[in-house]
Order: sequence, then C-alpha cells, then structure tokens
Amino acid sequence: MNNNSSDQTRNLGTMKLTMFAIGTTLASGIFSLSGDFAAGGAHTLAVLIGWLICGVGMFGLCMCFFRLSYVKPELTSGIYNYAKTGFGEYIGFNAAWGYWISAILAQISFVTLFFSALSYFFPVFGSGSNLLSIACGSVFIWLLALLILKGVNEAVSVNVIVVCAKILPIVVMVVAIVFARAFDIHIFMENFKGVEGGMSLLEQVKSTVYVTVWIFIGIEGAVVISGRAKSTAIAGRATAISFFSLLILYLMISLLSMGVLSQEELAALGNPPMAGVLGAVVGPWGAALVNIAVIVSLGGAMFTYSILSIDSAYGPASQQCFPKVFTKLNKNNSPAVSVIITTLIVQAFLIIVYFNESSYQVCYTLSTSAIMFPYIFSALYCLQITIRGDGLEQAGAGEKVKAWTFAIIGSIYGAWMLYASGGTYILLSALLYGPGTLLYIYTRKQQGKALLPAVIDKVSLVVLLSAFVLSIVMIYNKTIQPF
Repeated sequence: MNNNSSDQTRNLGTMKLTMFAIGTTLASGIFSLSGDFAAGGAHTLAVLIGWLICGVGMFGLCMCFFRLSYVKPELTSGIYNYAKTGFGEYIGFNAAWGYWISAILAQISFVTLFFSALSYFFPVFGSGSNLLSIACGSVFIWLLALLILKGVNEAVSVNVIVVCAKILPIVVMVVAIVFARAFDIHIFMENFKGVEGGMSLLEQVKSTVYVTVWIFIGIEGAVVISGRAKSTAIAGRATAISFFSLLILYLMISLLSMGVLSQEELAALGNPPMAGVLGAVVGPWGAALVNIAVIVSLGGAMFTYSILSIDSAYGPASQQCFPKVFTKLNKNNSPAVSVIITTLIVQAFLIIVYFNESSYQVCYTLSTSAIMFPYIFSALYCLQITIRGDGLEQAGAGEKVKAWTFAIIGSIYGAWMLYASGGTYILLSALLYGPGTLLYIYTRKQQGKALLPAVIDKVSLVVLLSAFVLSIVMIYNKTIQPF
C-alpha cells in the first residue's frame, strides 16, 4: 500500500497521536452520560449490552476510517468523499450535507447545555432553551463568527484549558465515589433487567444507541490525522489506545453512576446529570465543580465546532460538492460566505429550539441522526474496497482477515444504528436532509453537470424525497414532533 505523506509530515509518535485523538473526541457527552441512559429507559443490563455493542461496532467503524485514510489518502476534505467515490454524486452530496448539519446541530446542543449549566448559578437561564438563553446564545455565536472572520482559526491555549476542565470533575467523581464508598452494589443490581410491564430488554438496548454514538462523534477526525504518524504501526496502535481509553472512561462513569443513584433517580436529574451524581456523593460543591467544568468546556467546544461547521461547508465547496461561493475568502483569508451562511443556519435552529422548548438531549439526538449516514456510507465504502482488494495486493493472510473483519463489523454496526434509531428518527433525518436537495440542484446546474448521472442517484433521490414528504405529512398530523 502507498501513502502520500512525506517523511517530514509523518512525525507524530504514539503518545501525541493518542492524546490528540482523546482530546478531539472527549466532549460534552460525558457530562450527561450519567443520566441519559436512564432517561431513555435503559436499566443496568441494557446499558452493559449497549456498551458491548458500541465497543465492538464503533471500534470496527473507527478502524474503517483508519484503513480508508491509509489506502485512499487522496480522498481528503471530509469523509463525504468516501460516500461520493463509492456511491455516486447525490449520495456523496448528502453525506457532506449531513456532516455539515450535524456539526451545526452539535453547536445548538452545546448552547442549550451551556446555559443549563449556567442556570445552576443564575437560575434565570432555566433549562437552557428559554428566551434569555437563546438571546445570549445568539450573541455568542455571532461573536464567534466575527472572530473567525478576522482570521482566528486556532485555539491551542483554549483547548488546553478545555481538556483540563473536562478531566478534573471526572477524576474528582471517580475518586469521590471510590473513597467515599458511595457505590452500592444493591442499587446497581436493582431492577437489573428492567421493571415488570416496562420496556423490553431489546427496546432498552436500542435506546442506548444515540448516547453511545454521540459521545464518539469526532473520532473520525482523529483517525484521519493518523496519516501524520511516524509509521502505520504507530497509527494503528494510537487509534486503538485512544478508542479503548475513551471506552473505558465512558463505561466507568456510567457504571459508577448506576451504583450511586437508582435508575429512576438518574432519569430525573437535570442537565448536566454528572453534577447531580457528584452532588449526591460530596454535596453542593461537587455539583458546582461539574457545572463550572461544563461551562468552560462548552465555551471552548462552541468555538471549535464553529470552525468545524464552517470547514464542513468550505471543504465540500472546494471539492465542487457545494456551490463555489462557499469558497470565497475575505482579506483575512477566512471563508466569509461559509461563515455567514453557517451562522445564519445556527441562528435559525436556535429560534426553532426556543419555540419548541427543545432540550440538550433532543438537539444532540438530531445531530447524531444527521451524522449516522456519513458514517454508514464510509463503512460500506470500506467494505467495497475490501471486496475489490484495494490495498491488499501484497498483504498477508492476517492483514486480509483484519481488513475484512473491520469492514464487516463497521457495516453491520451501521445497520444496527439505523435499526436502533427507529422509524421516527429516520424520518426526522429525512426532514434534515430533504432541503439539501435544493442546494444540490443549484450546485449541479451552476457547474453545468448532469443532475442525476447514475441510476443510484435517481433511486436515492426518490427514496429521500419520499421519506421527506412522509415526515412532513406526519408532522402535520402531529404523529411525530420535529424537535
């Protein structure tokens, strides 16, 4: 297999690459992990099974990204290129659109959780989606946009503070639970499989999928940079270490929480749930510590995701997947049009959140719904090139077995994500994807290219628009709620 990276750029060792991967993936989800499983109806056994499925499936998907970044290094500027190369123009566009919308919705979820945490000290902010929260959030996102327009595209010092803010309350929580002997095995085992007449075990397990996928969003960016590792062995080792380090951390937080408070108590916690768990162990100062950490962490995360969402528009445009106007730079070399359009869409979603009184959990569920399709088509493309034997021409039997194993696991996990999502959120995904077709049509006409050049493009358009129309009808009949 060939790799286009030069020796000068392949300079990252195992430790640096591992820490980068952990830093880019560890986000706000860990602060809500304690209560989100319970709020979805999952009891202890279902959570354990959910983590098992996530551990195997997400690692397979992660290794699919790693293999694609190694075998197809020319496919840069976003994971949508995998969908485009493997499955055509329209699916490729929708992968880019979905990734962009997911990054935008992630910002919305951060805003709601940010002001929900702030309400611990200033109750006027309520649940994080009231008028004052949305107004202040709007000011914040436009200030970030102005900052980026001035060419500020790096935040190394901010990221250091953010990572420390994330880790401190996690360490305090684990140490406090252990030394205070707050973990109670009887609470952990209570209603282990669920309650009589409640959700079935399968339904409980399915309810865990959005939480587990959400907290691993970002792992694909960490894997892509593995092309800068000193060797393939180091890249693979760092990918595995970072993934399993995060998995163990997430597993530890969720299991320890289930031994401190019952499922019903965890489900009733406000945002962020970790504050309630630590508060139950050490008192109000513990809850205050977590809320401060969330505020600092999310302040940095909103800046990072502002850049990510803008790049998610600029990158596809530079590859002729979005209109050329998205690539227009200002005098500070910042993609001005991408910044303004992205921020306007964020603003529109904030207004929708206010009128629907949407929570942090609803916003991140929609963000996760949007990103599932780029993930799934990436795994399927990895399976496609494995079937063709790309990059395996001189590989040994063991290497071939690993390639096939990860491609199959990643693809099966993609199917599981769709199945576990259920019809409602698949239709809501169509609601998010449908408007993108207008941008696709405009882009293709601007470039003078055939609208739907292949049969798969035509079939995909019919399927998506049918689901979009059905979702509109169901919303009109109040069968489903958009937010």
